[in-house]
Amino acid sequence: MAITLREVTQIQTTTHLKAFRYRLRPTKAQEATLTEQLQLCRSLYNAALQERRDAYKKAGKTVTGYDQMKSLTEIKAALPEYAGVYSQVLQDVLKRLDKAFKAFFRRVRAGQTPGYPRFKGAGWYDSICYPQSGFSVSDKTAFFSKIGNIRIRLHRPLEGKLKTATITRDCGEWYVSYVCEVESQPLPETGSSVGVDVGTTYFCITSDGEFVENPRYFNSSMKALRVGQRSLSRRKRGSNRRKKAKAAVAKLHRKVARQRLDFHHKTAAKLIRENDLVAHEDLNVSGMGKGNLARSIHDVGWGQFFSLLSQKAASAARTVIAVDPRYTSQACSKCGHTCRESRVSRSRFVCQSCGHTANADWNAALNILARALPSVQNVEVMRGLRSPVLQDGE
Repeated sequence: MAITLREVTQIQTTTHLKAFRYRLRPTKAQEATLTEQLQLCRSLYNAALQERRDAYKKAGKTVTGYDQMKSLTEIKAALPEYAGVYSQVLQDVLKRLDKAFKAFFRRVRAGQTPGYPRFKGAGWYDSICYPQSGFSVSDKTAFFSKIGNIRIRLHRPLEGKLKTATITRDCGEWYVSYVCEVESQPLPETGSSVGVDVGTTYFCITSDGEFVENPRYFNSSMKALRVGQRSLSRRKRGSNRRKKAKAAVAKLHRKVARQRLDFHHKTAAKLIRENDLVAHEDLNVSGMGKGNLARSIHDVGWGQFFSLLSQKAASAARTVIAVDPRYTSQACSKCGHTCRESRVSRSRFVCQSCGHTANADWNAALNILARALPSVQNVEVMRGLRSPVLQDGE
């Protein structure tokens, strides 16, 4: 479908941030050092949180992140073990807590559920960040200040200028994520635009009539997860057998998350590669994930998919537009008549005004694209499209 995008305003940036994640292969001594640094950072986070709570409760005083960062020199003098942690890593711990408090106050002002910052229990603090310096990388090793050179599996080359490095522990494995500032690489124009309607029966349906199957990775792994979680529940707390069972369940969840992420990457890349403009609904995914379809909605992972779509669009100088989702499934893409009764079933749309018949999700995808394109001419182009053949029973 060839639709001009001259009337669509595009804000294209020449550079953007891109993350590269690699597997680390630390020695036992290095792994012990990393684990110790995670523990020290967790203790610092909890102590800083306690200081803020006590200062406000007892004296009504607000302690800022800047105030706490000024005390790091005194902390290192009193606790020599903190001298073994890079200074900017410690500063980042306090910045992370300060960010949590700012988010708390923002939610309070907005009238939302505040969610006061919580203390981090053992095993719930799994990353340390080098925000500016103190790290470097070569073909076989990654250097981190106060830790040393760690073997790295550099399965693809880094691009652009290194900005930050974050070491993460994931189910007993160690990874590093480098955030780089890279130049955008615009793709050649295709002259095509597409509207995308997401769902749970199909993962997404495009205005071009393409139906992308929903892989349902979590649903496929539920049997193995059920067995693993039952085994975990029978283990005695604090025992080695419980730790092994917990790690096994965590690996199953990690596999599902990786499968979903890979699917989202490939689907988003295909849409960006084939279209100059991609439109989707501006859904309240977190709110929808609290209803009756919570499991199915969390399984499809719309929020992660939309985020990847925007990132890939920025890299390729494409345009992604999120439109108002109201009545996209009840409006006729041919005449514009909006009526709840037109949605006669989950998959069938019959306009009560003009009699137009189409697949309901395909009809919604056309409406999404119409809202993204401002000109009447583009809407008329869509109205001339043929509806895909309805499947039996639709």
